Amino acid sequence: MAKKIETDELTGEIVTPNIEPGATAHYKPNLAAQEHNESLGFPGSKIEGWEEKAIGRMGELLSKYRSLKVYMDTCVRCGSCADKCHYFLGTGDPNNMPVARQELMRKVYRRYFTPGGKLLPGLSGAEDMTGKMLDEWFSYFHQCSQCRRCSVYCPFGIDTAEVSMAARDIMNSVGVGQKYCNEVLGKVLDVGNNLGMEKPALANTLEFLEEDVEEESGVAVRYPLDEVGAEVLLIAPSADFFSSPHIEGFTGYGKVFHEAGVSWTVSSYASEFANFGMFVGNFETMRKVAQRIVDAARELKVKRIIVGECGHAWRVGYSFWNTLTGPFDFLDPKHRTPTHICEFTLDLIKRGVIRLDKSANDDLNVTFHDSCNVARGSRMGDKPGGQFDIPRELIRSVCNNFVEMDQDTIREFTYCCGGGGGLLTDELMELRVKGAMPRAQALHEVMERNGVNTMAMICAICKAQFTKVLPSYGIGMDVVASVHQLVSNAIILGGNRGV
Repeated sequence: MAKKIETDELTGEIVTPNIEPGATAHYKPNLAAQEHNESLGFPGSKIEGWEEKAIGRMGELLSKYRSLKVYMDTCVRCGSCADKCHYFLGTGDPNNMPVARQELMRKVYRRYFTPGGKLLPGLSGAEDMTGKMLDEWFSYFHQCSQCRRCSVYCPFGIDTAEVSMAARDIMNSVGVGQKYCNEVLGKVLDVGNNLGMEKPALANTLEFLEEDVEEESGVAVRYPLDEVGAEVLLIAPSADFFSSPHIEGFTGYGKVFHEAGVSWTVSSYASEFANFGMFVGNFETMRKVAQRIVDAARELKVKRIIVGECGHAWRVGYSFWNTLTGPFDFLDPKHRTPTHICEFTLDLIKRGVIRLDKSANDDLNVTFHDSCNVARGSRMGDKPGGQFDIPRELIRSVCNNFVEMDQDTIREFTYCCGGGGGLLTDELMELRVKGAMPRAQALHEVMERNGVNTMAMICAICKAQFTKVLPSYGIGMDVVASVHQLVSNAIILGGNRGV
């Protein structure tokens, strides 16, 4: 196995890795092309007088979001967050300590927005917004997956994710955008999903699923597209339509709706649940992506919206949809907030609507990875802790063998997969591998101790990231599974007793 996290033999606490200043300064995503920036309303390339524009945009954000100013003023550099970032643990670069990454913005904030920084910049740790500073921003604010693990440990509750989002927004405002995020956003606003799948390709995929499920089970399960008057609009991450293990989970969604007797549909206009507007920190872009879903729900005259397995998308849906595009007063009064597919399925199981054969998963010893934006940014259902309890209860309902990873690596303390926050791009693969190290180690330990051979999760980015990087740690890609892949294995088709 590759590099491991070292822990103190007596206390069990993490030992700070060897410090390597600048070790990852050269890790940078590709710059967005002119068309990628302009399609989102940003300057096509770095503008003249960008320094003044960047400071102006920072001032706008500080005025609009009081929390950002609080975060700029509050940090006392206590170091509580220093060893909590998976990228720092994996790289040893001190700028990947959350406090140091935030400091890149605070230096500029002090210089232009505090009396001490304006009068005595050298004595107050203030620095000008220069080309060198912008270069550091572009590197290190794209070495933050906005997972917010550091925020759990911060005594003042400083949200590093909000700082990173603000920095990316400022960079986009002067034409220095990240190719991966801006290109993806362009596709979803143009076509309706992150992959740029046109309606015929989407229709073919759903037809293939119908044929595949009927051939396997002998039961005709429908995977409908653009059906007006369906009860449910299902919004899933587009990865669910095309690759393993995502598509096995999507297969499970259809089986659940079939057995519940619930009519449902996918929208070709808004087939995407993921919302990269959050990754670039631009709420207007986030609103445009979310608005497509509202428009599709109205057009198809559905009664409720159920969403698939995607971490940051669920955070956007749960936390922001009403503010961005609400109110959802055109939906059924009982269902004016989105329902997570895990909550929907577990409710059906508890009411005996669907039948299960748990032994279908007996060759799997399953653990669960808490995805960051669900674990630390939202919840499912009405009860506190639902974001932790519901997927675990669902897994136990369809599997006989479930094992937890160590307590300090799960639930709100979970380690990020290392590929979130808009970093799931090939030019950052080395960073992604290093960022996955803490989770890979926790998985490796539970595999050795309990014979675990499957890690289930409810996030499309986590599935894509782990499939790529776990082999670097001697762990096969087939260990990665969707929760609804397990449901799909266990569900007994043909009863169709209905809700």
